[in-house]
Amino acid sequence: MTFDNHFFKNLLRKKGLLHSDQELLTDIYTASLVKFYSGNTAAFFTDFAAAMIKMGDLRPLTGREGEIRINCRSKN
Repeated sequence: MTFDNHFFKNLLRKKGLLHSDQELLTDIYTASLVKFYSGNTAAFFTDFAAAMIKMGDLRPLTGREGEIRINCRSKN
């Protein structure tokens, strides 16, 4: 399995895996991102790496402030 920007290329070919994936092309902003990332592998990897770093810096609420759910569909 390869990790690359083919997700975006497949959306432009109307071959999105999920209906919600294909819906990215129905909005002018997200459609422009799909088109941009489908043609710019370097930008995709740069932005993906930045997003992973940003997500890694998130501090989930725990204890009395919140919870990390064992099952995302229901409260612990």
